[in-house]
Amino acid sequence: MDRAVEHTGESRAVVVIGNFDGLHLGHQAVLAAMSRVARARGLRPTMLTFEPHPAVTLGRTPPTLLTTLPRKLELAQRSCPGIHVVVRQFTLDFARLSPEAFARDVLARELGAAVVMVGINFRFGRDRSGGFGDLERWGAELGFEAFAEPLVCDTQGAWSSTRVRELVSSGNIDAAQQILGRPHALSGVVAHGDARGRTLGFPTCNLPVVPELLPPFGVYAVLVDLLEPETGQALALGRGVANVGLRPTVKAGAARPLVEVHLFDLDRDLYGRGLRVHLVARLRSEQRFADLASLKAQIAQDSDAARRRLENEEPDPLAMGAWA
Repeated sequence: MDRAVEHTGESRAVVVIGNFDGLHLGHQAVLAAMSRVARARGLRPTMLTFEPHPAVTLGRTPPTLLTTLPRKLELAQRSCPGIHVVVRQFTLDFARLSPEAFARDVLARELGAAVVMVGINFRFGRDRSGGFGDLERWGAELGFEAFAEPLVCDTQGAWSSTRVRELVSSGNIDAAQQILGRPHALSGVVAHGDARGRTLGFPTCNLPVVPELLPPFGVYAVLVDLLEPETGQALALGRGVANVGLRPTVKAGAARPLVEVHLFDLDRDLYGRGLRVHLVARLRSEQRFADLASLKAQIAQDSDAARRRLENEEPDPLAMGAWA
């Protein structure tokens, strides 16, 4: 085994490791702890994450995303300004690395780790065969310290991406927001639809492809950001009401779930533009109406309810012009 390996980069690093899907408050607590260590020791704050999810490479079904990779990186930079993010391609060769090789070749040689911070249940290397004790032992050989960060919990259990997915999937978006520190959001590119909403007096932006986890079908009060194509920056666009589902009242409905967003007091061409839709409150379940007149009346009621729910919402000062 190699002894301490000298890193030849600009400075040595304090490294945190994980998928960080959702970048929830538990993740943010780890990044905050890393920032404190980096400042105290003069180290480079570094986040090591993976793309695609390891389950994809290993032929398993991955969990549905809470955040896309660009969103995850945006939230990491917001939580820890100046963070150095390393996105490692999770290939089969990488998956076959032994725990010792991962510690030596990735953490010590490539990243120049002086400190490695992980969760107490951290597993790594081929077949997840390495644990925190192994990381401590090889760190002592290779010249880095290993620290296990405690899980952030509440009375219902640990804050985790899995728990957020369960809450979103059950429609409990308020509880999900408490762990995320912001509303769960959906994103997509506006596509042409059948203009049914416009004929009803409620024009909608249709998002047929959404990579993030969908909540139960229903109607939601939403805050909407416009994603700038050149920079990727999100800017607050407006408040609105969104339907997530299959549109059962319109003919035979949709073939697959669709996100339709009606923006209040805003009528502009957004075709081909990217939107981020923050789910602030669930108003009701999706339902089928007897006719379009009944649907129109219900949309008006939903819009009034959403306006009342959203009237005091303001953009997050840390979001650089976006809602959240």
